Amino acid sequence: MSHVEADEAREGIGAGIEDRKAKVSPRRQMLKEFWYYFSENKGAVVGLYVFIAIILIAIFAPVLAPYDATAQNRGALLVPPVWADNGSWAYILGTDAVGRDMLSRLIYGARYSLTIGLVVVTLAVTVGISVGLIAGYVRGWVDIVIMRLMDIILAFPSLLLALVLVAVLGPGLLNAMIAIALVLQPHFVRLTRASVMAEKQREYVTAARVVGASPLRLMVVTILPNCLGPLIVQATLSFSSAILDAAALGFLGLGAQPPTPEWGTMLADAQEFVLRAWWVVTFPGLAILITVLAINLVGDGLRDALDPKMKRS
Repeated sequence: MSHVEADEAREGIGAGIEDRKAKVSPRRQMLKEFWYYFSENKGAVVGLYVFIAIILIAIFAPVLAPYDATAQNRGALLVPPVWADNGSWAYILGTDAVGRDMLSRLIYGARYSLTIGLVVVTLAVTVGISVGLIAGYVRGWVDIVIMRLMDIILAFPSLLLALVLVAVLGPGLLNAMIAIALVLQPHFVRLTRASVMAEKQREYVTAARVVGASPLRLMVVTILPNCLGPLIVQATLSFSSAILDAAALGFLGLGAQPPTPEWGTMLADAQEFVLRAWWVVTFPGLAILITVLAINLVGDGLRDALDPKMKRS
């Protein structure tokens, strides 16, 4: 290879590297900008760290939990936490009325609560976005029928409607998740519809339509990616709502059934011991509080980072 050819090859390699940098830089810039506005909200950062910790606890529950969550010890009924009188290091957070370790049940309860939130939000987002896309793009009588149905669902208090649906479907964790997803779905439908109606009239959509893009491609590929910001924030807030509603249904005996270590079910099992064994009620309640608060703080940070109106120049 001659010197000229070698120089040309080096220039070609250099140009290729520069092209790759040019392709990567905008994405990195977007991530940096997102993190900048997200990290401006200190509460959101704290909430993110707490939420990550809860996720890790749920993933490594078999390693972290000192006992089986459903194992009973009849010789250790209502043992108080280790720092209280008659507490024991064998049961750091005490035991419940049938001798089950509270710490182990709380750790495994994180798995159930996060699974509930994930399944409910996935169902609500998938169905809600699909229906909202159709309503916002097609309009006409289709839009009218869909939105009136959503209005009917929103007319009922969410927990009351979930109670009715679970009563019809039957008690159980799966039915509770389906009911909660149906209750949360109208929020995604309305939000998607409004975003689609705003984006549908923009020039890039008109250009895609002119070059022959099909309605399905226009909805899914062209319009939907530009509507994701508000939907991500709504999904985060719905995640916490799903955990709360599932805990409420579990407390009423319509959600997860004993001996499942779900936090709402743990509260239901412990309500008769409120006065003489405070820990069996306090710790599951604190677990719900901390998890929901952390998720809501993350949602506030996502709103600040994704909503252009919230960004400060």
